Amino acid sequence: MDTPAATADTILVATDITTDATLVKDMLNPEFNHIFTSTDPDKLPGDFVRHRPDVLVLAFNTLEKSERYYLCLFRLCKLVYQYPHRTVILCSKDELKRAYELCRKDYFDNYVLFWPMCQDSSRLPMSIHSALRELSTLKSDVPSAAEFAAQARSLAELGKALDKQVAQSGQHIESPQHLKQWAQEVKQKCEPLMKSVDVLKAMAERIQPIVLVVDDDELQRIIIGNHLKAENYQHIFASDGFEALNLLRKTQPDIILMDVMMPGMDGMETIRRLKAVPQSANIPVIMITGKSEGLVVVDCMKAGAVDFVVKPLNRAILIDKITRVLNTAVSPLPH
Repeated sequence: MDTPAATADTILVATDITTDATLVKDMLNPEFNHIFTSTDPDKLPGDFVRHRPDVLVLAFNTLEKSERYYLCLFRLCKLVYQYPHRTVILCSKDELKRAYELCRKDYFDNYVLFWPMCQDSSRLPMSIHSALRELSTLKSDVPSAAEFAAQARSLAELGKALDKQVAQSGQHIESPQHLKQWAQEVKQKCEPLMKSVDVLKAMAERIQPIVLVVDDDELQRIIIGNHLKAENYQHIFASDGFEALNLLRKTQPDIILMDVMMPGMDGMETIRRLKAVPQSANIPVIMITGKSEGLVVVDCMKAGAVDFVVKPLNRAILIDKITRVLNTAVSPLPH
Protein backbone atom coordinates (compact mmCIF):
# COMPACT_ATOMS: atom_id res chain seq x y z
CA MET A 1 0.00 0.00 0.00
CA ASP A 2 1.49 3.32 -1.08
CA THR A 3 1.94 6.14 1.38
CA PRO A 4 -0.32 9.07 0.41
CA ALA A 5 1.23 12.43 -0.29
CA ALA A 6 1.44 14.25 3.02
CA THR A 7 1.78 17.86 2.03
CA ALA A 8 1.36 20.39 -0.78
CA ASP A 9 4.47 22.33 0.22
CA THR A 10 7.08 22.96 -2.45
CA ILE A 11 10.46 21.22 -2.48
CA LEU A 12 13.31 22.19 -4.81
CA VAL A 13 16.15 19.71 -5.37
CA ALA A 14 19.29 21.51 -6.60
CA THR A 15 22.31 19.71 -8.04
CA ASP A 16 24.55 19.80 -11.09
CA ILE A 17 23.97 16.13 -11.96
CA THR A 18 20.64 15.27 -13.61
CA THR A 19 20.64 11.63 -12.54
CA ASP A 20 21.14 12.62 -8.89
CA ALA A 21 18.24 15.06 -9.11
CA THR A 22 16.02 12.30 -10.49
CA LEU A 23 17.16 9.87 -7.78
CA VAL A 24 16.31 12.28 -4.95
CA LYS A 25 13.00 13.30 -6.52
CA ASP A 26 11.94 9.66 -6.91
CA MET A 27 12.71 9.05 -3.22
CA LEU A 28 10.52 11.97 -2.16
CA ASN A 29 7.63 11.48 -4.62
CA PRO A 30 5.63 9.02 -2.44
CA GLU A 31 5.31 11.53 0.39
CA PHE A 32 5.33 15.01 -1.13
CA ASN A 33 3.28 16.62 -3.87
CA HIS A 34 5.26 19.48 -5.37
CA ILE A 35 8.87 18.49 -6.07
CA PHE A 36 10.98 20.33 -8.62
CA THR A 37 14.58 19.93 -9.73
CA SER A 38 17.20 22.49 -10.76
CA THR A 39 20.30 21.23 -12.57
CA ASP A 40 21.36 24.09 -14.84
CA PRO A 41 23.89 26.33 -13.01
CA ASP A 42 22.84 29.36 -15.05
CA LYS A 43 19.20 28.91 -14.05
CA LEU A 44 19.58 28.15 -10.33
CA PRO A 45 18.60 31.65 -9.04
CA GLY A 46 15.72 31.81 -11.52
CA ASP A 47 14.50 28.37 -10.47
CA PHE A 48 14.40 29.48 -6.83
CA VAL A 49 12.35 32.57 -7.71
CA ARG A 50 9.99 30.58 -9.92
CA HIS A 51 9.30 27.74 -7.50
CA ARG A 52 9.69 29.58 -4.14
CA PRO A 53 10.53 26.36 -2.29
CA ASP A 54 9.61 25.77 1.33
CA VAL A 55 12.49 23.31 1.53
CA LEU A 56 15.63 23.53 -0.59
CA VAL A 57 17.50 20.21 -0.86
CA LEU A 58 21.13 20.70 -1.87
CA ALA A 59 21.91 17.36 -3.50
CA PHE A 60 25.38 18.15 -4.83
CA ASN A 61 27.87 15.30 -4.61
CA THR A 62 30.29 17.40 -2.53
CA LEU A 63 29.66 19.74 0.37
CA GLU A 64 31.89 22.36 -1.22
CA LYS A 65 29.54 22.58 -4.20
CA SER A 66 26.55 23.05 -1.88
CA GLU A 67 28.35 25.85 -0.05
CA ARG A 68 29.32 27.61 -3.28
CA TYR A 69 25.82 27.26 -4.69
CA TYR A 70 24.05 28.69 -1.65
CA LEU A 71 26.54 31.54 -1.29
CA CYS A 72 26.04 32.40 -4.96
CA LEU A 73 22.29 32.21 -4.48
CA PHE A 74 22.50 34.71 -1.62
CA ARG A 75 24.52 37.11 -3.74
CA LEU A 76 22.35 36.92 -6.85
CA CYS A 77 18.84 36.38 -5.51
CA LYS A 78 17.30 38.67 -2.87
CA LEU A 79 14.30 36.36 -2.51
CA VAL A 80 16.54 33.81 -0.77
CA TYR A 81 16.65 35.84 2.44
CA GLN A 82 13.19 37.36 1.99
CA TYR A 83 11.25 34.14 1.55
CA PRO A 84 11.00 31.78 4.58
CA HIS A 85 12.47 28.40 3.69
CA ARG A 86 14.60 25.61 5.11
CA THR A 87 17.75 24.00 3.71
CA VAL A 88 18.79 20.34 3.81
CA ILE A 89 22.25 19.35 2.58
CA LEU A 90 23.27 15.88 1.48
CA CYS A 91 26.78 14.81 2.44
CA SER A 92 29.19 11.88 2.52
CA LYS A 93 30.63 10.16 5.59
CA ASP A 94 33.89 12.09 5.26
CA GLU A 95 31.96 15.38 5.26
CA LEU A 96 29.82 14.73 8.35
CA LYS A 97 31.90 16.89 10.70
CA ARG A 98 31.90 19.82 8.28
CA ALA A 99 28.16 19.41 7.63
CA TYR A 100 27.52 19.47 11.37
CA GLU A 101 29.58 22.65 11.79
CA LEU A 102 27.77 24.40 8.94
CA CYS A 103 24.35 23.54 10.39
CA ARG A 104 25.43 24.46 13.90
CA LYS A 105 26.43 27.89 12.59
CA ASP A 106 23.03 28.15 10.87
CA TYR A 107 24.44 28.32 7.36
CA PHE A 108 22.15 25.37 6.64
CA ASP A 109 19.29 23.90 8.65
CA ASN A 110 19.91 20.16 8.50
CA TYR A 111 22.14 17.53 6.91
CA VAL A 112 21.61 13.95 5.78
CA LEU A 113 24.28 11.29 5.25
CA PHE A 114 23.47 10.32 1.67
CA TRP A 115 26.56 9.65 -0.46
CA PRO A 116 26.92 6.80 -1.19
CA MET A 117 23.30 5.69 -0.72
CA CYS A 118 22.86 4.61 2.90
CA GLN A 119 20.48 2.14 4.48
CA ASP A 120 18.39 4.77 6.23
CA SER A 121 16.44 5.86 3.15
CA SER A 122 13.70 7.43 5.29
CA ARG A 123 16.13 9.91 6.85
CA LEU A 124 15.78 12.42 3.99
CA PRO A 125 11.94 12.60 3.90
CA MET A 126 11.91 12.75 7.70
CA SER A 127 14.23 15.76 7.67
CA ILE A 128 11.89 17.47 5.20
CA HIS A 129 8.85 16.73 7.37
CA SER A 130 10.71 18.29 10.33
CA ALA A 131 11.62 21.35 8.27
CA LEU A 132 8.01 21.85 7.15
CA ARG A 133 6.73 21.58 10.73
CA GLU A 134 9.23 24.19 11.82
CA LEU A 135 8.16 26.48 8.99
CA SER A 136 4.51 26.01 9.89
CA THR A 137 5.25 27.15 13.44
CA LEU A 138 7.22 30.13 12.13
CA LYS A 139 4.33 31.21 9.90
CA SER A 140 1.74 30.93 12.67
CA ASP A 141 0.37 34.01 14.42
CA VAL A 142 1.64 32.99 17.87
CA PRO A 143 3.69 35.92 19.26
CA SER A 144 7.35 35.26 19.96
CA ALA A 145 8.83 35.47 23.44
CA ALA A 146 10.50 38.73 22.48
CA GLU A 147 7.21 40.21 21.27
CA PHE A 148 5.49 39.09 24.47
CA ALA A 149 8.22 40.64 26.59
CA ALA A 150 7.98 43.92 24.69
CA GLN A 151 4.21 44.05 25.16
CA ALA A 152 4.54 43.10 28.83
CA ARG A 153 7.05 45.90 29.38
CA SER A 154 4.70 48.28 27.60
CA LEU A 155 1.82 47.14 29.83
CA ALA A 156 3.98 47.61 32.90
CA GLU A 157 4.79 51.20 31.89
CA LEU A 158 1.12 51.85 31.19
CA GLY A 159 0.21 50.43 34.58
CA LYS A 160 2.75 52.62 36.38
CA ALA A 161 1.44 55.70 34.60
CA LEU A 162 -2.16 54.81 35.45
CA ASP A 163 -1.25 54.15 39.08
CA LYS A 164 0.49 57.52 39.25
CA GLN A 165 -2.51 59.31 37.76
CA VAL A 166 -4.90 57.67 40.22
CA ALA A 167 -2.64 58.60 43.14
CA GLN A 168 -2.36 62.20 41.94
CA SER A 169 -6.12 62.49 41.48
CA GLY A 170 -6.62 61.43 45.10
CA GLN A 171 -4.07 63.99 46.32
CA HIS A 172 -5.47 66.93 44.40
CA ILE A 173 -9.14 66.46 45.20
CA GLU A 174 -9.86 68.18 48.48
CA SER A 175 -13.62 68.76 48.09
CA PRO A 176 -16.37 67.86 47.72
CA GLN A 177 -16.42 64.65 49.71
CA HIS A 178 -18.08 62.49 47.00
CA LEU A 179 -15.17 63.14 44.61
CA LYS A 180 -12.73 61.88 47.23
CA GLN A 181 -14.85 58.77 47.55
CA TRP A 182 -14.89 58.36 43.76
CA ALA A 183 -11.07 58.55 43.61
CA GLN A 184 -10.81 55.90 46.31
CA GLU A 185 -13.18 53.59 44.42
CA VAL A 186 -11.17 54.02 41.22
CA LYS A 187 -7.99 53.13 43.08
CA GLN A 188 -9.58 50.00 44.55
CA LYS A 189 -10.84 48.89 41.13
CA CYS A 190 -7.40 49.42 39.63
CA GLU A 191 -5.60 47.33 42.24
CA PRO A 192 -6.24 43.98 40.43
CA LEU A 193 -4.91 45.55 37.22
CA MET A 194 -1.82 46.77 39.03
CA LYS A 195 -1.19 43.27 40.41
CA SER A 196 -1.55 41.79 36.91
CA VAL A 197 0.85 44.37 35.54
CA ASP A 198 3.37 43.49 38.25
CA VAL A 199 3.14 39.83 37.22
CA LEU A 200 3.62 40.76 33.55
CA LYS A 201 6.56 42.98 34.43
CA ALA A 202 8.22 40.15 36.34
CA MET A 203 7.68 37.80 33.39
CA ALA A 204 9.07 40.39 30.97
CA GLU A 205 12.20 40.75 33.08
CA ARG A 206 12.76 37.00 32.86
CA ILE A 207 12.38 37.06 29.06
CA GLN A 208 15.42 39.08 28.14
CA PRO A 209 15.79 40.70 24.70
CA ILE A 210 17.81 38.83 22.08
CA VAL A 211 20.89 40.57 20.67
CA LEU A 212 22.37 39.42 17.36
CA VAL A 213 26.10 40.23 17.17
CA VAL A 214 27.54 40.28 13.64
CA ASP A 215 31.34 40.43 13.66
CA ASP A 216 34.08 38.45 11.90
CA ASP A 217 36.53 38.96 14.81
CA GLU A 218 36.17 36.05 17.26
CA LEU A 219 37.86 37.95 20.10
CA GLN A 220 35.48 40.87 19.60
CA ARG A 221 32.50 38.49 19.70
CA ILE A 222 33.78 37.04 23.00
CA ILE A 223 34.19 40.51 24.53
CA ILE A 224 30.72 41.63 23.44
CA GLY A 225 29.23 38.32 24.57
CA ASN A 226 30.71 38.79 28.05
CA HIS A 227 29.30 42.33 28.24
CA LEU A 228 25.83 41.09 27.24
CA LYS A 229 25.98 38.07 29.55
CA ALA A 230 26.74 40.35 32.50
CA GLU A 231 23.47 42.17 31.78
CA ASN A 232 21.53 38.89 31.31
CA TYR A 233 20.88 39.60 27.63
CA GLN A 234 20.36 36.63 25.36
CA HIS A 235 22.81 36.80 22.48
CA ILE A 236 23.53 34.96 19.25
CA PHE A 237 26.46 35.39 16.87
CA ALA A 238 27.05 35.62 13.14
CA SER A 239 30.57 35.82 11.72
CA ASP A 240 29.61 37.66 8.53
CA GLY A 241 26.74 39.28 6.67
CA PHE A 242 25.67 36.11 4.87
CA GLU A 243 25.37 34.17 8.12
CA ALA A 244 23.43 37.07 9.68
CA LEU A 245 20.89 37.17 6.84
CA ASN A 246 20.52 33.40 7.04
CA LEU A 247 19.90 33.60 10.79
CA LEU A 248 17.26 36.28 10.26
CA ARG A 249 15.22 33.82 8.19
CA LYS A 250 14.62 31.83 11.38
CA THR A 251 15.33 34.14 14.31
CA GLN A 252 13.79 37.45 15.30
CA PRO A 253 16.31 39.30 17.48
CA ASP A 254 15.28 42.49 19.28
CA ILE A 255 18.41 44.37 18.24
CA ILE A 256 21.49 43.85 16.04
CA LEU A 257 25.08 44.89 16.76
CA MET A 258 26.95 44.90 13.44
CA ASP A 259 30.58 45.49 12.57
CA VAL A 260 31.09 47.80 9.62
CA MET A 261 34.21 46.18 8.15
CA MET A 262 33.74 42.46 7.36
CA PRO A 263 34.99 40.28 4.49
CA GLY A 264 32.55 39.01 1.88
CA MET A 265 29.55 41.16 2.74
CA ASP A 266 30.34 44.20 4.88
CA GLY A 267 28.05 45.82 7.42
CA MET A 268 26.85 48.44 4.94
CA GLU A 269 25.61 45.90 2.41
CA THR A 270 24.16 43.67 5.15
CA ILE A 271 22.05 46.44 6.66
CA ARG A 272 20.76 47.44 3.24
CA ARG A 273 19.66 43.88 2.57
CA LEU A 274 18.02 43.25 5.93
CA LYS A 275 16.15 46.58 5.73
CA ALA A 276 14.72 45.43 2.38
CA VAL A 277 13.06 42.41 4.02
CA PRO A 278 9.72 43.03 5.81
CA GLN A 279 10.38 40.61 8.69
CA SER A 280 13.72 42.23 9.58
CA ALA A 281 13.21 45.82 8.39
CA ASN A 282 12.12 47.10 11.81
CA ILE A 283 14.88 45.49 13.86
CA PRO A 284 17.12 48.32 15.17
CA VAL A 285 20.79 48.10 14.19
CA ILE A 286 23.73 49.59 16.09
CA MET A 287 26.93 49.71 14.04
CA ILE A 288 30.35 48.85 15.49
CA THR A 289 33.06 50.98 13.93
CA GLY A 290 36.66 52.16 14.14
CA LYS A 291 37.38 55.87 14.67
CA SER A 292 38.65 56.22 11.09
CA GLU A 293 35.36 55.14 9.53
CA GLY A 294 33.37 58.34 10.05
CA LEU A 295 32.10 58.63 6.48
CA VAL A 296 31.12 54.96 6.46
CA VAL A 297 29.12 55.48 9.66
CA VAL A 298 27.20 58.33 8.04
CA ASP A 299 26.32 56.09 5.11
CA CYS A 300 25.25 53.30 7.49
CA MET A 301 22.97 55.71 9.38
CA LYS A 302 21.43 56.72 6.05
CA ALA A 303 20.95 53.03 5.25
CA GLY A 304 18.94 52.52 8.45
CA ALA A 305 21.24 52.13 11.47
CA VAL A 306 19.94 53.84 14.61
CA ASP A 307 23.29 54.39 16.36
CA PHE A 308 26.94 53.35 16.48
CA VAL A 309 29.64 52.45 18.99
CA VAL A 310 33.37 52.95 18.51
CA LYS A 311 36.14 50.39 19.06
CA PRO A 312 37.60 49.66 21.53
CA LEU A 313 34.18 49.15 23.06
CA ASN A 314 33.30 50.83 26.33
CA ARG A 315 31.00 48.46 28.24
CA ALA A 316 28.93 51.19 29.92
CA ILE A 317 28.37 53.06 26.66
CA LEU A 318 27.48 49.87 24.78
CA ILE A 319 24.91 48.71 27.35
CA ASP A 320 23.47 52.22 27.70
CA LYS A 321 22.91 52.47 23.94
CA ILE A 322 21.37 49.00 23.73
CA THR A 323 19.01 49.78 26.61
CA ARG A 324 18.00 53.14 25.15
CA VAL A 325 17.35 51.72 21.69
CA LEU A 326 15.33 48.79 23.09
CA ASN A 327 13.22 51.09 25.23
CA THR A 328 12.56 53.28 22.20
CA ALA A 329 11.74 50.30 19.98
CA VAL A 330 9.09 48.73 22.28
CA SER A 331 6.04 48.21 20.11
CA PRO A 332 2.75 49.81 21.20
CA LEU A 333 -0.01 47.49 22.35
CA PRO A 334 -2.45 46.41 19.62
CA HIS A 335 -5.85 48.09 19.69
